[in-house]
Amino acid sequence: MNELMKSLPSPTLPGLQLPGLDAYRGWLFKWTNYLKGYQRRWFVLSNGLLSYYRTQAEMAHTCRGTIPLVTAHIEVGDTCHLVLTSGGRSYHLKSTSDAECQRWVSALQQAKANATQLMQHSDDSGDEAPLAQDGRALTAGVLKTLASKLDDLNTCNELIAKHGAALQRSLSELEDPRGATDGTDRLKAVNERATLFRITSNAAINACRDFLDVAETHNRRWQRALQHEREQRHHLEQTIEQLAKQHNSLERAWRENPNSHTAGVDRTPEGEASDENDDGEFFDAVEESPAFITVTASNHTQHRRSVSNHSMMSGGRPNDWTHNENDCSGPNLLQQRRGRRRRIPDKPNYSLNLWSIMKNCIGKELSKIPMPVNFNEPLSMLQRLTEDLEYSELLDRAARCDCSLEQMCLVAAFSVSSYSTTVHRTAKPFNPLLGETYELDRLEEYGYRSISEQVSHHPPAAAHHVTSQRGWTLWQDITIDSKFRGKYISVMPLGCIHLEFQASGHHYVWSKVTSTVHNIIVGKLWIDQSGDIEIVNNTTKDLCRLKFSPYSYFSRDAPRKVTGVVQDREGAAHYILSGTWDDRMECAKIVDSSPGCGGSEGKQKTVYQTLPAKLLWKKYPLPDNAENMHFFSTLALTLNEPEDGVAPTDSRLRPDQQLMEAGLWDEANIQKTRLEDRQRLERKKREAQANEALEEGQDIEGYHPLWFEKRTNDGGERTFVYRGGYWEAKERQDWTQCPEIF
Repeated sequence: MNELMKSLPSPTLPGLQLPGLDAYRGWLFKWTNYLKGYQRRWFVLSNGLLSYYRTQAEMAHTCRGTIPLVTAHIEVGDTCHLVLTSGGRSYHLKSTSDAECQRWVSALQQAKANATQLMQHSDDSGDEAPLAQDGRALTAGVLKTLASKLDDLNTCNELIAKHGAALQRSLSELEDPRGATDGTDRLKAVNERATLFRITSNAAINACRDFLDVAETHNRRWQRALQHEREQRHHLEQTIEQLAKQHNSLERAWRENPNSHTAGVDRTPEGEASDENDDGEFFDAVEESPAFITVTASNHTQHRRSVSNHSMMSGGRPNDWTHNENDCSGPNLLQQRRGRRRRIPDKPNYSLNLWSIMKNCIGKELSKIPMPVNFNEPLSMLQRLTEDLEYSELLDRAARCDCSLEQMCLVAAFSVSSYSTTVHRTAKPFNPLLGETYELDRLEEYGYRSISEQVSHHPPAAAHHVTSQRGWTLWQDITIDSKFRGKYISVMPLGCIHLEFQASGHHYVWSKVTSTVHNIIVGKLWIDQSGDIEIVNNTTKDLCRLKFSPYSYFSRDAPRKVTGVVQDREGAAHYILSGTWDDRMECAKIVDSSPGCGGSEGKQKTVYQTLPAKLLWKKYPLPDNAENMHFFSTLALTLNEPEDGVAPTDSRLRPDQQLMEAGLWDEANIQKTRLEDRQRLERKKREAQANEALEEGQDIEGYHPLWFEKRTNDGGERTFVYRGGYWEAKERQDWTQCPEIF
């Protein structure tokens, strides 16, 4: 592709259509940072990827960034503006005219559609680069021709053997003086058979020549295609290596001067040349600021508070629905009373290169990539779902609220708190086996008990149900969609979380944001949460919008920032929420609002006057030595603790997980492979039975979970809900229905 671009004349128009599928290139202005604003960049659209360079000459050696359109969201902004969002990042682009902007949008949308279709075909067939239909037909024709020529060669070979044997017999008879026939007749027979042998040999030579001609003709075509693929792969490797070096440079610059927000810019004295750091893969996105400004009602000046200010209402004790900042003991005291474990064996120090395993898995779904336990943590996805209950006391306090808006604040804080345990947890949880379950009975300590089950394997889906004696019920049906994109892994939970309070009947619904693990190639792994959460009270129609801001290298705001507004059914704002998803959340009651000045892109921001903020939630400190115990929280340390009477499908009993927690990783890998092979065999059996039923015209019964069933909710959606019976079966110790999966 690079050679084709170089051979084309320099375009006179801003954009130029290239030969081939979704190929387009031209100049656009790209937002880099607040110091330099928009910078002119050369963009190339090809094969579903939008790449950009500082100049056209850079196409031969340095790619500044690549945006995969298959996962990108394309949005047309104001005049001549467009925004691409991919992997939790936003790219703000600007063209020189509306017509040029429209041409780019059309080309990008067409390329995205083509890439999506190609990705779906790749997922169905299992091929990373499926041939086009014409290519397949041509290849099939060539193979058919070669097979025909090979048949001709086999026929000639048989005839040569037959006539050669006859000629040899005739020569033997000619040499035998005892022969009864006349010498003339024998000589005539030798000549006839020699002629047949010569004809057959010539036919064999011609068949060989035809076979070689066909093979050589198409071999040259295949060699050209192979060389093209090698060049493309070499270019991709160079691009990845260049990006890895840029990441390493940025990380090193940040370590040297973490308090500077422009370390990557000031290191180069030349103005334009400093853009090499501006275009780092994860640090050039524009962070969207909240669409409001908060000021305290006391002095009516703009208020930029850090998360450490205003943890309590001034001069008084916190209300019952707020949190006492001095109470940070968390579950430690209760767990000490209960005698639950507070440590697990230290994690072994095994070094393994993640990139060496995952470089051939770019574009695949994460759950389909076979990986050793070295990249796991000794918990399953079912247990990670259960960890959402780490701060269940927020729901206990919400159940006691008389005001639905205050209750909404606590529900919002609970939704944010579930991400606090992930800040250091870059390891992958175990994929549960189909039918695997996990129970957590905390009636004695916290008044709730939880049951979850893996209800589908492809796509991976889990159902979770929690009942509490303190006035609330929570349930969720989550499908995990995950993709590996070379330098980062995106995990998109699909589905909704439902929460209902018995006293008020309030029913809340929300979904989860995207989790992204960065620095797969080089550097230290780190995780970010980005996206929006909309929490709706279906009973009162109250609404809370939370924004998880993606990390930005040049932002002056606190990292991992979360902001939100709580509104009533009329759209009037009552509370401002702010904080970080890894530490705390606060709320401030709005006492007045007024239109404000325009934002950075001309959008008017509302100015809210609020009372001093109150603390809703604060993260518990990690246990001692947590860095050597997978950074597990106090609750996570107990999730694999043996419990009497659990179902035989419980995650605690999974052998590879137990061995990994004990530090026996080699043995754990053996068990993990055994379990996965067994699960594949079971799936093939189910598919064979389904095919037999289809051939016989019978109804096909798919897999049915044991403790959950699909029902249609009030919104018309089909979701898995708890059918009941688990805790009764545990009380009877009747597990005869449970499949043998371990």
